[in-house]
Amino acid sequence: MAPLHRTTMLLWSIIASILVLTTVNAQEPEHTVSYFHNLPARLFFFDDQPSLIYHDVVEQNIYVSNDEGRSWTRADDIPEHKAAMVIEHPFDNNYAFVLTKGKVHYRTQDRGKTWKAFDMPIGPALVGRPLSFHSDPKKYGYILYQGTACERVGPWGAVCHDETYYTKDAFGSAPQKLLSETSRCQFAHSSKDFKHDAHEDLVYCVAFDTTANDGVHSLSSSRLFSSTDFFQSDSRVEELGIGKNARGVVAFAIVSKFAVVAMRDLAPGNNGEMLLYVSVDTKTWAQAQFPHATSAKLRENAYTIVESTTHSLAVDVMLQDQSTIGTLFVSNSNGTYFVESLRNTNRNELGYVDYENLYGVEGVGLANIVSNAEEVEAHRASKQLKSRITFDDGRTWSRLRPPAEDSEGRRISCNPSDDECSLHLHSVTLPHNFGRVFSSPAPGFVMGVGSIGEYLQPYEECDTFLSTDNGVTWKMIRMDAHKYEFGDSGSIFVVVNDEESTDEVHYSTNLGKSWKKYKLGLKVRARVLTTVPDSTSQKFVLLGQISKKDAKGNDGRCVVIHLDFAKTRQRQCTEDDMERWYARSATNEECLMGHKQWYKRRKADADCYVGDKFTDPVEHEDNCPCTDEDYECDYNFVRQSDKCIPAGPEPIPAGICGDPTKTYMGSSGFRRIPGNTCDREKGLKKDEPKEKPCSAGEIVHQTFDFHAPVAQYSYFRNSRTILVRLRDHTIWQSSNEGYTWEQQHPEERFISFYMHAYSNDRAYLITNTETFFYTTDTGKTWNKLKGPTAPNPLGLDVLHFHPMKSDYLIWSGGQDCAHFGENCHVEAYYTTNNGRNWKLVDTYVRNCNWARDAELLADPNQIICESYKNKQGNQLFFKMENPLQLIGGTDFFNKKTLLFEHVVGFAKFSEFLIVAEYQTDRGSLDLQVSLDGRRFASGLFPPTMRLEQHAYTILESSTKAVFLHVTVSEPPNPWWGNILKSNSNGTYFGVSSDYVNRNENGFVDFEKMIGLDGIALINVVSNPHEAPLTGRKELQTRITHNDGGTWKPLVPPKLDSQGNKYACDRTSCTLQIHGYTERYDARATYSTPSVPGLLMAVGNVGEHLAEYTESDTFLSRDAGFTWEEVHKDAHLWEFGDSGSILVMANDEEATDHVLFSTDEGASWREYRFSNDKIRVKAIVTVPSDTSRRFILMGYYPRSPDAAVAVHLDFSALTSRQCVLTVTNGPQDDFELWSPSEERTERCLFGRRTYYHRRKRDANCVVGEQEKQQDKIVETCACDWVDFECEFNHRRDAEGNCALIPGTEPLSPDDSCHGDDEYWYERTAYRKIPYSTCEGGIRPDRGTAHRCPGLKGHGALFWLFVLVIPFLFAALIGYYYYRKSGLARGTIRLPGGDTGPLYARDSGALATLASVPWFLLGVAGIAWEWVSSRFELLATGFRSRRGYRNVPVDEDAHILRFEDED
Repeated sequence: MAPLHRTTMLLWSIIASILVLTTVNAQEPEHTVSYFHNLPARLFFFDDQPSLIYHDVVEQNIYVSNDEGRSWTRADDIPEHKAAMVIEHPFDNNYAFVLTKGKVHYRTQDRGKTWKAFDMPIGPALVGRPLSFHSDPKKYGYILYQGTACERVGPWGAVCHDETYYTKDAFGSAPQKLLSETSRCQFAHSSKDFKHDAHEDLVYCVAFDTTANDGVHSLSSSRLFSSTDFFQSDSRVEELGIGKNARGVVAFAIVSKFAVVAMRDLAPGNNGEMLLYVSVDTKTWAQAQFPHATSAKLRENAYTIVESTTHSLAVDVMLQDQSTIGTLFVSNSNGTYFVESLRNTNRNELGYVDYENLYGVEGVGLANIVSNAEEVEAHRASKQLKSRITFDDGRTWSRLRPPAEDSEGRRISCNPSDDECSLHLHSVTLPHNFGRVFSSPAPGFVMGVGSIGEYLQPYEECDTFLSTDNGVTWKMIRMDAHKYEFGDSGSIFVVVNDEESTDEVHYSTNLGKSWKKYKLGLKVRARVLTTVPDSTSQKFVLLGQISKKDAKGNDGRCVVIHLDFAKTRQRQCTEDDMERWYARSATNEECLMGHKQWYKRRKADADCYVGDKFTDPVEHEDNCPCTDEDYECDYNFVRQSDKCIPAGPEPIPAGICGDPTKTYMGSSGFRRIPGNTCDREKGLKKDEPKEKPCSAGEIVHQTFDFHAPVAQYSYFRNSRTILVRLRDHTIWQSSNEGYTWEQQHPEERFISFYMHAYSNDRAYLITNTETFFYTTDTGKTWNKLKGPTAPNPLGLDVLHFHPMKSDYLIWSGGQDCAHFGENCHVEAYYTTNNGRNWKLVDTYVRNCNWARDAELLADPNQIICESYKNKQGNQLFFKMENPLQLIGGTDFFNKKTLLFEHVVGFAKFSEFLIVAEYQTDRGSLDLQVSLDGRRFASGLFPPTMRLEQHAYTILESSTKAVFLHVTVSEPPNPWWGNILKSNSNGTYFGVSSDYVNRNENGFVDFEKMIGLDGIALINVVSNPHEAPLTGRKELQTRITHNDGGTWKPLVPPKLDSQGNKYACDRTSCTLQIHGYTERYDARATYSTPSVPGLLMAVGNVGEHLAEYTESDTFLSRDAGFTWEEVHKDAHLWEFGDSGSILVMANDEEATDHVLFSTDEGASWREYRFSNDKIRVKAIVTVPSDTSRRFILMGYYPRSPDAAVAVHLDFSALTSRQCVLTVTNGPQDDFELWSPSEERTERCLFGRRTYYHRRKRDANCVVGEQEKQQDKIVETCACDWVDFECEFNHRRDAEGNCALIPGTEPLSPDDSCHGDDEYWYERTAYRKIPYSTCEGGIRPDRGTAHRCPGLKGHGALFWLFVLVIPFLFAALIGYYYYRKSGLARGTIRLPGGDTGPLYARDSGALATLASVPWFLLGVAGIAWEWVSSRFELLATGFRSRRGYRNVPVDEDAHILRFEDED
């Protein structure tokens, strides 16, 4: 039905007075009212045109106005009730397209005046924008169409998939199929800001590389494809720089100058984490790196790419699982490295973020933060929002200084100079206006609805504010909340009340100094106030609703009021009426990206109209002298403080350094930020090339002398940066693996540093005062903060870390401990904001820690403390008479529970919390085990193993069981004990091995092999009866390949490294190796995580372990089954580049050389690094052992009170990248290897697993490439090796499990689990918890007993139990779908149409967030519902088009995919 028109011209007098009042009449606005029955789903102007489209999605009709909303007609060329969607061409303002629910659609090429039909083979896909456009105006007709093809299955079902078609003439001819099984396709040239030299027809498609018979795809089959000929002959899979692992692609978008791919991390152990890959040239892709990676994991439904500039990408990441609070990160110029910009940003459930860049001015943005984030996260308190503004592209943020008076001239209620007295504005998450929330293309003008005070008030309690200098200063212009709009390039402002129905609007023609009222003649509840996208018109459109009582006949209750202010001013402005306005003129940061910005705009008091309709304001730039801010680190350089240092030896172009005595011009380490226009001639020339000497030799070394011995050192995980603390209390840092070093804060005295246990990029430098320093970016910057107290002097850990929330810390400091005063004690404090604020936990404590651990699923806000009962005196001298209680406190220790009255200590390990409870009455220990931090079970031990010696050590394990060393021999006898192994919940233990060696510090000769389950080495005391008499332990080495079930000696090599036989050749002669208790550096492990099966050790062939200085160096490539001696004498060793290079240094005396091998020890070469011999104490490389660079830590014998670090770089030995193929072809540099090849038992833990390892003779670089995941070849039948002895049983001489004399077996366990049909009586055996074997022998099962319950129920029972709940689940999913408007697995991208009511493009919230996975099964819901149920003003209003700092991808749409599950 066409709208009815009723035009009301308001006159101030009768016609007879017209001549008298001509001047007055000319100053009055005019308005026209048009009536509609429903609010529009889309309401948009064609760019730079007066034509306007109104889409009534309920009636499914299109209405067109060619005079900015004054008059309307229905698009008669389109049949009534057929218009399901309307999409305008973003790059050609003549075209728009109406899509129906069927296969016939419509196109206009004259801005809606006429429409012509075109046919498509299939209907449109249920996505936000099924059309995608080419940005080249010459290729306006290049359009991609995404549709859904369905094939009926049975009487009710259908299997559907998406297909993409393309046209080169805007559907003037029959379209061609581009690709099937797609979820999104887009031209590489689809954004004016994404400038590159890629082929003009390059198309990207997120599609599946498989065809699904049921229409449901595995996410692992989703890839990014590309083609330059519409997939006719050229079809490529984009590998994103990671090869075949580029799977699980979820979304693709072009945001500003960045192409962004969102990909789900399909690696085992990743719970829905997402990866971002970014390109600025379509050729090279790099993974986006975020600081403190543990916290800033990109999770589903938890991150949003917000409005970004052409020189940085902005991403808001939700770090908390249970709250809508985020952290804003901003990238470098190529979008790959992010730094934290703003904490506690406000988000909503849909992923929208309170963040908007102000239009037309680079570097200025507004955001809202949650000031009470801790209370919101912990107690679900209501959010208290505060507004912040940045003038320097997010580097710093400040409050909005409020005006001193309100709009009536009254003083505001607080002092504007007080930081707590600020202006706060409602933003993106609560849409209250159409278009951009705050600004428009009118330069410098910003409006908002907000309140003055400590935090933001509800919208209905707010007022309306204006800034004419881009947010520097503000004034209140109207009481109450109003909708607002700018017109005529900012020379006219219009506002309308947004709290209640009104019959008037207010307008100002002098930049808000004074306001005039205009009566509409009818009361309307305003919904939208808008004008042409570039704000250059004097005409406005007010969309609203009238009440039932004001409705007349069949006119409808929705109105479009055309407001015309053209007659309010008679004169057009001249040059004298204009002024030059500089952006950020009131700040100290006038220059951004190397220039100042300025515009011409009308003076405030000029009584004229600008009148340059559809002419965007012209931006002018004055270049500034280059400063430090205009430069960033060049490629292959990393930032360290204010310097850019080499990430390693600089690559020299071929042919430059033929003569090693010559020099070459190399990088200074800096480059000007791409797009920066600063004037180098007038400023700093930090990118000036520097003359450098040509390097000589294949291997590079660099020596650095420290003036004191090394006390502590550690790498950041997954980083090239290492920290070193010297005994003189100084801290040194190298960001290039020891190539160069820099002292950190020389003015401070450091007593320790801590690497964050769960966040790879964080570390803390602890001084001897309250001051500490922290980094969240692997040492690139260090920030200074105050702790609650000075560190404790009792040698206890100062910091404890939370496994889930990187900002959660516990500080254990000393109080009253100056000169060890009589009340010296330890106090624990916690912080939830990384040390900005601290709150007391408890006093007189020894150890306070978070109950939660990586696998221990306790309350994340629970703190557990060892706290002394009597809290007085000097804690240093407390003995057992003052009980050490264990207290658990939830809600950050506000709700305390006494867990144990007297403990020796507690430890978190894997999924277990283990407490040593002291039994005062018998002077022994009980072990208490918990899986949740609240409920504990006593650990049961064999009766001969009471913990009466007060000593135990928890050993590492990765097989869901606790290994425990219990000391059974202590002084005056030598130290040793037994290793016990627990059941799967850690509650009862059996003996795994006797007489295992330990030292006086509690360390045990026990080490698990890294990366291979069930393999461990120990040293046992072979003379337990003689040792107490002689005081000398004789040690022998044992190895297990079945997780402690059996232990065997090491098989010795037949020949030594010189080809000679060993003197000891009897059957009792085995290989003995030195263990954990003798190491200078506990991190120097036998094995490496990067090479499965590779072991190195120092030892000897004999009947017992010889002295260290009488030992030699051995290597095993098969997990300890066979060994070879690789060199005489004891050596330190380190693995590099996943085993492609091994390095050794003599560990018996000072040396001037190292030995290195590129064939895993088959041959060794020598490299001399010094003229002076160095006593090497450690060889260090990155923790993952994937680098070819090493650091030798040691000292010169002549200067034992100093230290030296030698950087060794073997990168130049070879540059060939190792080749890895799934098929293991002849060109492959890797081989498949399994521990079972050498083992008697073919299976381990019920499975036979193969690993990829580099071939021994392959001379190539492994680098960071991903190796194929462990491949489980087969699940094995259960065999004896899959079982261990039950509690109170141990193996006898024949190897069978037998009951220990004098003990009782455990009582039967008659519980049934899951769908068990039977429970079994206990036997002498139990299945190893980590084993996955199936079938075979089951010695752990005694007599079978049928489980009671479900197995006896009939079909009717199962109908109700199984079928009915699924029906309810489907209804719930359908209801959620209807409420949200989501398609199957939607992912919002820039310009998408799934958003909140009145969704605006607010700088194009480019949201790459995914939907809850439980909705993915709710598929195939009909389009009819979507098109018929929109009864409110929906999403997708046309956004204003921007400048380079407001890049908007208006062509993006919704991606659909199905999860693997």
